[in-house]
Amino acid sequence: MSERKTPDPAAAVVLGIETSCDETGVAVVDARRGLLAHALHSQVALHAEYGGVVPELASRDHVRRLLPLLRTVLAEAGVAPRQLSAVAYTAGPGLVGALLVGAATARAFASGLGIPAIGVHHMEGHLLAPALEADPPEPPYVALLVSGGHSLLVEVRGLGDYRLLGETLDDAAGEAFDKTAKLLGLPYPGGPHLARLATSGNPERFRFARPMTDRPGLEFSFSGLKTQVLLAWQKAGVQDEQTRADIARGFEDAVVETLAIKCARALEATGARTLVVAGGVGANRRLRGQLVELAAARGARVHFPRPEFCTDNGAMIALAGLKRFLAGDLAACNLPVRPRWPLSELRPPAAQAA
Repeated sequence: MSERKTPDPAAAVVLGIETSCDETGVAVVDARRGLLAHALHSQVALHAEYGGVVPELASRDHVRRLLPLLRTVLAEAGVAPRQLSAVAYTAGPGLVGALLVGAATARAFASGLGIPAIGVHHMEGHLLAPALEADPPEPPYVALLVSGGHSLLVEVRGLGDYRLLGETLDDAAGEAFDKTAKLLGLPYPGGPHLARLATSGNPERFRFARPMTDRPGLEFSFSGLKTQVLLAWQKAGVQDEQTRADIARGFEDAVVETLAIKCARALEATGARTLVVAGGVGANRRLRGQLVELAAARGARVHFPRPEFCTDNGAMIALAGLKRFLAGDLAACNLPVRPRWPLSELRPPAAQAA
């Protein structure tokens, strides 16, 4: 491998690769011009017949899709490989086979160009995703990260400087959405289908508990809520489409209100004036509406990435990689993949260098 290029903030261009689960994402970010191009391939149709992600199929599909996407994105960005400053990839957490596909591709590509391959923490990508938008939030802020695999409240003080405020004790919010949707007979992936069904539901018919809001703390728990939904469905008598919609609305309201209560507590506990929402559940319209109202009532601001950047995507990985690259974070170079990687283990680049 040839000598690595010296970081140049005025000209840095980073290619990002995301393959942590069932979406293949590629993007190019420029330090001056922002996001130049991005593409995402979803494996929803591939896994639908199984009702969930099949890891081996996910890995194989990443192998098929990654290089064509990479070529397409570079062409759309108008960037030749020799113009890249670094290649960022998701090093974890995620499915080990899927992570290995992205990491191997990124390292091989970077090695051939003589530039760094930067391993990125998947959740750090989500935490930084709002910076892809105009007027991005500046730390410190509170971030709610809600997806199929994670439900976290994090105080973001700077790059790599994160304090975990609370997390789920069992199912993540997105996982609870998907499992409840499956219970109601909705197709995979269930979360978006449940949210659409809830729009025609009666919010007064079923009122479910707001888990763990009757006590202090910032932890979440959604497994008991699923049990309440199951019992309501079994006792409903007539299990028609309206009953299904009414239960979906009651469930969604319970999750949204629970998340909003915890966000209010987190803002109060930290004194932060900014709330950032990321992760797939962050695209939920009812959640967005309630958090906007919450922030306005507190004189705070709330930031959401656009829906396409709430789900897993290459743009957030490219951005996180760019920030690590410009900070001279050599500790992030050629990281091994880590299917399990607590966010608490991340450190600011300066602390790692010390």
